[in-house]
Amino acid sequence: MSKTVTGGRLAYADLLRVTAMLAVIVLHLAGSQLGNVPVGSVEFHVLNAYDGLTHWCVPVFIMLSGMFLLDPKHNLSPSKLVFGHILRLAVALLVWGAAYALEVQIAASGLSWQSLWTAFHQVLLGKTHFHLWFLYMMIGLYLITPILRAFVRGASRGDFHWFFLLVFLFANVLPTLLRLRPSQTISLWVNNLNIHLVMGYVGYYVLGYYLKNYTLNRAAEYIIYILGALGAAATVGGTAWLSQRRGELIQTLYNYDSPNIVLMSVAVFVFFRYVLGVSEERSRRQRISGVAKVSFGVYLVHVFFLIVLDRLNITVLSFPTALAVPLLTVAVFLCSFAVAWLISKIPLVGRYLT
Repeated sequence: MSKTVTGGRLAYADLLRVTAMLAVIVLHLAGSQLGNVPVGSVEFHVLNAYDGLTHWCVPVFIMLSGMFLLDPKHNLSPSKLVFGHILRLAVALLVWGAAYALEVQIAASGLSWQSLWTAFHQVLLGKTHFHLWFLYMMIGLYLITPILRAFVRGASRGDFHWFFLLVFLFANVLPTLLRLRPSQTISLWVNNLNIHLVMGYVGYYVLGYYLKNYTLNRAAEYIIYILGALGAAATVGGTAWLSQRRGELIQTLYNYDSPNIVLMSVAVFVFFRYVLGVSEERSRRQRISGVAKVSFGVYLVHVFFLIVLDRLNITVLSFPTALAVPLLTVAVFLCSFAVAWLISKIPLVGRYLT
């Protein structure tokens, strides 16, 4: 188990954060073309594998936030929460949302005062680029963080297990079953019970804290790996089966709240905590920590480079798909990291944009 701490940072958390960022880029590259290839083709199966096997990335990012912000040992006053975390996301959302909206306006009608106003107006209306939904969701989780901190501070391990049982049933299993096979009776029961506390992404958020602070025995760890492998198989195989059955891409099992994605995400997190780590060589730990510090900036920037590739008519279908996805991922990641790192060095505003 790797618990190496570098400069107050957990080494396995930094490594997981960097890996999750790479997975986001893989997901976006593969997903951008998955709907454009014939269902059942070689390209379809390759892209489905890349796309499906990286859908743990967003849940893991949420878990990484929860593991630190929900920890009662981590001082988090209301002012620090608002000005140190919520404000940072709000500023990033406004600036990057406007930047992406402006890119769309310039591509459509060129640069003008009208296009500038339209870009900001789009952000104010909440109409931002597709990947910025994550910021809205995280702001929501930050708003309820004080309540969740009170829960984890007083909860026993059994209380956590009951909470996760409710989350898995009402936020993961039932919604997925209803998407696959709608049922008015089940929908009515779910609506009447009205259990909103465990809905959304709050389960992942609390789970990050739990997995950091509670030790799993070896049997539980191996069971999680087995369930994670089954979740991965269900994601890729189930998507292929549903899509071939209906003759079109069906992404039901790609939803972040699907139980198969939950199992896969937990297994990845546990694997990094208990098995993976970084070399004991201090310089390597510091390099990973340096990349992890701007991973948020890489997330915000990387779609610009996806747009550049699109403008150049370069996709994962431009050359052999199995090779194209990792090569383009590395290229996009390196370019995004360079830009994010440079922005992070801007005095005063750099930390709010990366």
